Amino acid sequence: MLTDCAEMMMVVQRGQGRLPDPAALVIRKEFAPKSDPSFSADCTYVCFSLHCNNMRYNNGFFDICNRETGLRRPRRYARQFSANQGIVMQLDLYAELKGHNDHVSSMEFNSSGDLLVSGAYDNQVIFWNWETKTRRLSYDPGNLKNVQQAKIMPLTNDRRIVTACGDGQVRLGEVLEDGQVHTKRLVSHRGAVHKLAVEPGNPNIIYSCGDYSFVQHFDLRSNSATKLFSCTRLIRGEPHPGTLDLYQMVFDPSNLNYFCLGGLAYSNSSELLVSYSDELIYLFQKHMGLSPPLFQPEDMEEVDKPAQFVGHRNGNICRVNFFGPNDEYVLSGSYCGHIFIWKKNGGELVCVMTGDSLDVYDIQPHPHNPVIATCGSENNLKLWAPVANDDASPLPDDIAEIMESNRQARIDSYMPFFASENHYQRMRGQSNGDATSEER
Repeated sequence: MLTDCAEMMMVVQRGQGRLPDPAALVIRKEFAPKSDPSFSADCTYVCFSLHCNNMRYNNGFFDICNRETGLRRPRRYARQFSANQGIVMQLDLYAELKGHNDHVSSMEFNSSGDLLVSGAYDNQVIFWNWETKTRRLSYDPGNLKNVQQAKIMPLTNDRRIVTACGDGQVRLGEVLEDGQVHTKRLVSHRGAVHKLAVEPGNPNIIYSCGDYSFVQHFDLRSNSATKLFSCTRLIRGEPHPGTLDLYQMVFDPSNLNYFCLGGLAYSNSSELLVSYSDELIYLFQKHMGLSPPLFQPEDMEEVDKPAQFVGHRNGNICRVNFFGPNDEYVLSGSYCGHIFIWKKNGGELVCVMTGDSLDVYDIQPHPHNPVIATCGSENNLKLWAPVANDDASPLPDDIAEIMESNRQARIDSYMPFFASENHYQRMRGQSNGDATSEER
């Protein structure tokens, strides 16, 4: 029985070559007795404050005890621990995965989280064991131009990979028992294929989108693709001439009859996170329309307006995502080279990290652990995990300057749009005036 206990010490042994326990990474070591003969580089001392008089505790002491004694399943504990804001604020660079010879365009964890697959402009697809920071398998999918995205087909034991290519091809790679990869073309687009969507839980259905506004559907059990529809650019609610390039497609995980196109992500409760080009990030509930406030009616009720996340800059193709077991956080790359993390409820900016020398394009959370993978203009992938660092701040000292620079860049990018819009309105007015004169 614990009495008059102010502090308790727990020693967590680090697994060789594995990511240290997230609890062990973030608690300070200052209480570790240097004279303790068990103290070594292989151990991390985790100290918890326990106030027994009123049964108050800090740092999830009882949660960790329940896990260590088997009263809580490790995966459930890890998912709950991932939502802790202290964990998120301690995220830092864990590893760089080097193997591509050109900038990495996308990456994705498999469903179990032990593998990471990446595609790049060097026409290579690589499977990584990210915990040991090693390359397991690489292959050329057979396209003539850069790999825009690589996705693992569900329920295939990670042996089927589809790739979107800059030459307009969608290709399938099948990993054979001997480690060789057989590839074939599935479908072609007129222009580059930017993104793929795989129907959750279905190992056969693929959707593709890219240049020239078209969305196509392919079933691996057949040999032909179906062109579903094309999209039209709207300005002020009216069709506008010209093609619309499509850079993202996602399914609503709670209703597979719905999918959306654009820089976006669905939460597990069907919230839609949207990142507009040179605009803010918005969180839409089910009942909302999908126009940002700039284009919404002025008399719209405040309750119907989407939540906003401010600070980053999406020049064109920055990916957004949710983070946490219940989507408690919002993630985004940025054209300033930083990674931004906000609390979903309230929009508070809690962490900003330097992720790339130029731009961070894609950002993917681990399916179970508090780990994030990012890629951008450089030739590597970066992994971020909670790391104990008393001197580090979750927000850089120049965060105000970073955010102001991004805000000004968004404003500057709007100038050509507003100029063309004014020209469009003038031409439309002249056309209406000519028609009126002729009628008279």
